[in-house]
Amino acid sequence: MEKNRDNPGGSATDVRRIRLDSGERIPVLGQGTWYMGDHPAKRRDEIAALRLGIDLGLTLIDTAEMYGDGRAESLVGEAIAGMREQVFLVSKVLPSNASRKGVHRACEASLKRLRTDRIDLYLLHWSSSHPLAETIRGFEELLAAGKIRHWGVSNFDVDEMEELLATRGGAACAVNQVLYNLTRRGIEFDLLPWCRARRIPVMGYSPIEQGRVLGRPMLQRIALRHGATPAQVALAWLLREDAIVAIPKAGTPAHVRENRGALDLRLTRRDFAELDRAFPPPGGPRPLEML
Repeated sequence: MEKNRDNPGGSATDVRRIRLDSGERIPVLGQGTWYMGDHPAKRRDEIAALRLGIDLGLTLIDTAEMYGDGRAESLVGEAIAGMREQVFLVSKVLPSNASRKGVHRACEASLKRLRTDRIDLYLLHWSSSHPLAETIRGFEELLAAGKIRHWGVSNFDVDEMEELLATRGGAACAVNQVLYNLTRRGIEFDLLPWCRARRIPVMGYSPIEQGRVLGRPMLQRIALRHGATPAQVALAWLLREDAIVAIPKAGTPAHVRENRGALDLRLTRRDFAELDRAFPPPGGPRPLEML
């Protein structure tokens, strides 16, 4: 892995971006916050990590009202104070709150915790018992009011995406956020090509399987070959696709710098072939996995 000795953490200007259908460009590597804000003793480090990530160009921050019953959103709100204009802020509404009126109430509560007047991308966390038409109408009203700037979904498989796009207003979906990493490759058979064909970016959560993948021998061998870490290899593998955004969590500044280094790692054909042998791609359709 080639490293810039003058700036080993990378810079904000050289973070690769992808284009949403609206034309807005967002970084391919962001910051996740699942399980952040749960432990007061870690709060200082977690806030420092998020702020450093923004400085390093990881300006997409993903959170949700579900995470810690709002504690993650409150942490993010504190972290981005004074830096809001640099951040592309993502949050999610619980399916139980996804009625037309419910999304308004949930969004207002999230805005209060996040200490902001708008959410850049608001996602339905997973499919809801409320009719999609109601949820979309609620999202459209939030857009018109300036409370959100884009909306999308999370944990939607192909059949759910087809239903979404067949619903009036559903074509405005900006992103589908799903579980995707070396050990969870099922979306490559159908969902990923389906989204790519319709120019809907996929946002991969838990891109290193919450750390469980890092001990795999092949990942460690490839990391050693590049002078990198297993996490950087796992992230670089995920970011090989142009239409993928990865949102790893990092609770310390050192972990943020490690994640940022994945953008400077160039895997070879040999690396990809070895990873395919160790983590085989799907040979057929699989149910969408969730954590």
